[in-house]
Amino acid sequence: MEIAKISSKGQITIPVSIRNRLHLNTGDKVLILEENGRFYIENAANVAFQHVEENFRGAAAEAGFQNEDEMQNYLKEIREELRIKI
Repeated sequence: MEIAKISSKGQITIPVSIRNRLHLNTGDKVLILEENGRFYIENAANVAFQHVEENFRGAAAEAGFQNEDEMQNYLKEIREELRIKI
């Protein structure tokens, strides 16, 4: 457990041990979540990435890709086509 003091501007300094565990760096954004009267701090970028990952889960299989190599090869083909058109 860590304690943080609130400044006169309503700001707090997140202790370094917590910043390290959340993989937070200067300029990063945090997400404050409320659940059943408790508040949680999360790394906003990580939450966004998890959300995207959940939404795209299974999309590669639905598109007919059998493995990651097939998908990577397809992406290379698209990039090459875009280079030719430009």
